[in-house]
Formats: sequence, structure tokens, C-alpha cells
Amino acid sequence: MLRSVVADHGVIAIVHLAARKQAGASVQHPLSYNRANTRGLVAVLEAARDGDVRDLVFSSSATVYGEATADVDEDAPLAPANPYGRTNLIGEWLVAAAARAHGLRAVSLRYFNVAGSQWPDLADTARLNLIPMVLGRLRDGQPARIFGDDYDTPDGTCIRDFVHVADVADAHLAILDALPRQREPHRVFNAGTGVGTSVREIVDGLRARLPGSPPAIVLPRREGDPPRVVGNTAAIRRALGWRARHSINDVLDSAVARGE
Repeated sequence: MLRSVVADHGVIAIVHLAARKQAGASVQHPLSYNRANTRGLVAVLEAARDGDVRDLVFSSSATVYGEATADVDEDAPLAPANPYGRTNLIGEWLVAAAARAHGLRAVSLRYFNVAGSQWPDLADTARLNLIPMVLGRLRDGQPARIFGDDYDTPDGTCIRDFVHVADVADAHLAILDALPRQREPHRVFNAGTGVGTSVREIVDGLRARLPGSPPAIVLPRREGDPPRVVGNTAAIRRALGWRARHSINDVLDSAVARGE
């Protein structure tokens, strides 16, 4: 099927985005995650090889860094903490091997916390990530939940790197533009902002945008949540001139705007 699509449409570059992506679910269903993510990628790489496609962007994830702390660059140790993260790392290995063997020019793009929406009708409405989860509870009249406020951070809550989905889309375009000039078979870049935002700041920002929202409640820490994970994006900035343009306020504004 993929081979015929590539042939029939004269495909010259592929951006591979399709994957299952919930860390918790991957622990419960490791086989289905590997079947979907790893076998799916193999099918894409075979179609690229057979269709003489030279350029490929693979959507990876910062989950390959595992329970990393502080600011993370592309040379940080790779130690995925769950089957989903491991499928991303296996995917990067497959892409690198296929690039060397079959003449691909490829990039694995490691996303940090993608959030917000470009248009309201494309918003992430599934309550599986922090911002949709908080929004869902607030719109239901329930308090947002903060898991731990005694971390070694300025306000005691975990800090993460939230990157606007439109910036991630721009990163793909910058990579596609540069791939024909890429000399290495495979490169890896982080996609983030380099700026950390705490869980408390996210919750307070959403509550401020939804007047009358109840105060947050604090629950015990969850196991495996590092205090701070922020992407170092110097490599993609140097190589491609890309940097995230949207602020955390843009992310929150676009998330709240959906359906309003």
C-alpha cells in the first residue's frame, strides 16, 4: 500500500508522524506499541527505499532521554523509561541504519512538550497531556491537580519545556528545506523552546484565562517525575536557523481558544 502511494504520487520526501504515544499505556500494552510504532516505521522505510525517496524526517521524542534532569542537549544519555520511549529510540536507530544503507538523508526530531493549536478546530481535546487535562477539569468546574509542590524548583512544582505545535511544524519545514544539502546520512535535533515553565505557572495561567475556576489541589508526587526537563535547542538553531517563536502565553491562549 505505502509503496504504491509513493509511486503513484511521485513522493520525494516523507515526514513520518504516525505513532502511538502514551507512556502509561505503553507500559500496559508494550507489544501493540512496538507493532504500531516499530513495524509501522519499517514499512515507511521500505517504501522510501523502494520508491527512491531520499529525504525523511522522523518524529521522535524527548522521551528517549528518560528521566533526564536540567537542560538536555542531543548528546545527553539515552535511557527511555517506558516502552513508548524505547520505540522512539529504536526508531532513531532504524532510521540511521536505513539512511546509511540506502542513501537516505534523514533527521530524527526529538519533540519536548508539544502544546497549543494553530487553529481551534485542530486543538488537542484528548485529556492525556498536562494542558488539555487541566483545561478539561477547569471547564468541568473541577480543581486542577498538581502532583507535588516540594521539588527543588522556584515554586516547588516540576518544570517542563512547552513548545507550540506551530513551531514544531515550522521545524519540520526547516528540516525539509535543508535535507537536500545535508551531508550526513542521519542527524538528530531537539525541538523545544529552551525555556522552562512550571506546572504551577501552567495551572495559574489557565485559571486566569477561565475566570471563576477553582483553586488547584496539590497531591503527592508521582513516581519518576524529574524536577526539571528543558530542551537545549542550540544545535538546530546553529544548523538551520530555527528557533521557537511562540511564547508560553501563545500556547495557553491558543489552547483556551478552542471551542470558544
